[in-house]
Amino acid sequence: MAEKTREGPMDAKRFAAVADAYGGALHRWPRDEQPAALLFAETEEGRAILAAAGRLDAMLDRHRVEQPSPALYGTIVARATGEVRQVRRRRLWWLGFGLAGIGLAGAVAGLALVTVVSPELPSDRYVMDANATSFGDAGPDADQAEEDL
Repeated sequence: MAEKTREGPMDAKRFAAVADAYGGALHRWPRDEQPAALLFAETEEGRAILAAAGRLDAMLDRHRVEQPSPALYGTIVARATGEVRQVRRRRLWWLGFGLAGIGLAGAVAGLALVTVVSPELPSDRYVMDANATSFGDAGPDADQAEEDL
């Protein structure tokens, strides 16, 4: 049986769903649901739904949670402290890896830039190679004049 109000009908299914969500006290229900709920609560089915919700509310109100023991509290705090240390240590390692990666990327970029952008040396300059010394070329193709010095 649905009760019709200005806000719309309230049927047993909707009434039970709202009672499950908000309990047996109608003052805790959403304001827009209350007028239709008050009308439906006067029916036999509405009273039964509210009674069941009220019993559940009473059971939940009686439930108490014990205080944790000092040993449990100490264990939780110690474990949390260890976890925080590990997270900080892990974060520091990743920061180090990141900085090393950035440095390596900078070195590779610098090497690539020097390799690509460096101008060609003019042919009139002497380029030292593996056989060159400060006294002349020590390779097998060296001039006899350089050896006579």
